[in-house]
Amino acid sequence: MSDGKHVGKFSEGDQPSGPQNITVDAYATDLKATAHKLNEKESLSAWFTILASGFGLISDGYQNNLMTMSNVIFKALYPTEYTSTVSTRVSNALLVGAIIGQISVGLICDRVGRKVALVSTTLLIVLGATLGTAAHGANGSVLGLFWFLTIARGITGVGVGGEYPASSTSASEAANERSIQDRGPVFIMVTNFVLSFGGPLAVSVFLIVLSAAGEQHLQTVWRVCFGFGILLPLTVFVFRLRMLSSKLYRKGAIKRRVPYRLVVKRYWRSLIGTCGAWFLYDFVTFPNGVFSGAIISSVIHNGSIKQTAEWQLLLGAISLPGIFLGAWLCNRIGRRNTMILGFSGYLVFGLIIGLSYDKITTIIPLFVIFYGLMQSSGNMGPGDMLGLTSSESYATPVRGTCYGISAAIGKTGAAVGTQAFTPIQNNLGKRYE
Repeated sequence: MSDGKHVGKFSEGDQPSGPQNITVDAYATDLKATAHKLNEKESLSAWFTILASGFGLISDGYQNNLMTMSNVIFKALYPTEYTSTVSTRVSNALLVGAIIGQISVGLICDRVGRKVALVSTTLLIVLGATLGTAAHGANGSVLGLFWFLTIARGITGVGVGGEYPASSTSASEAANERSIQDRGPVFIMVTNFVLSFGGPLAVSVFLIVLSAAGEQHLQTVWRVCFGFGILLPLTVFVFRLRMLSSKLYRKGAIKRRVPYRLVVKRYWRSLIGTCGAWFLYDFVTFPNGVFSGAIISSVIHNGSIKQTAEWQLLLGAISLPGIFLGAWLCNRIGRRNTMILGFSGYLVFGLIIGLSYDKITTIIPLFVIFYGLMQSSGNMGPGDMLGLTSSESYATPVRGTCYGISAAIGKTGAAVGTQAFTPIQNNLGKRYE
């Protein structure tokens, strides 16, 4: 798919920044011809942009999965205060913030620049993680502590959500400049792989801290785990201050008088497709990830927190191979077929677990393996393809905005699914989760 082709769809009155005395069609042809002609500095910046996007999104994956074991700790520390309502509110705070971040930073990506968006998201994640680590309630109030955490996680969520359009569009454009043929696999490895790797990373950090501090110091454990989330975005902060925006963006950006009516007219079908698929996938998969620690804890019966975390780490590891398979298949059988295959696998393994729940939960290793294979199938299909197709479906001048809207609708599905998870569990039983 060529960015030049899409830019040519805009009216001549809304030409992108760049040479102004040529038609849009001629400018689109020039953009297509020169996008891959990089000097040494631009070539090096493209590689570093790809790598920095990956490292930046690791912090997203870590924050997305931080509450997995934190929910277990808070339930152990505050069995009466940490009700299902409080648990859902703290978990959903990140999602609400993410929705705000995805839309607002998506606009900043296109109207102001990729660099400004990336630096802003890094600062927001650092601020939110710092507040979360230092969270306390007034006069030692436990409810005050959880309201503090709710606000801190909301701020973190704005940064985490903003990383989706900022890092993903930057990675897509940088990969496009390096090699069109390998754009899909490269994009998947620096987006969905690192996002998913954040799950095992969060559990690994938790196990290391728990082993060092002991189960008698759970307050220390959760605060250190929250504090580790401050370090991850800082690893790429200096580079982001010095990075170059992609050549595609510099030559194709529309920073004033963006023809949004034409954008909707041209892309409304694509928006319905990416938004709808992302909503459905996140509605099902996000609560299963956030509450997977609680699910495993309820299955192993009277197991220690450390034992729950060890099973959770195995679950996270089993879910990763599907990402590599999806990256390998996306160019061979196509984006759509890979997504269909992954959705089908997710449905099959989900039905197996649901229909045999009472029996399969008596064999914990088998339950965790099937649970992991379900998540691995999801990663192979929609997990890999939704971000990729969203980055490829829209023109460079509006890619951040449209990607952000699609991801925000997905996070809306995640928030609805998380809100519905506990009532479903309480009223219908665990087999319907």
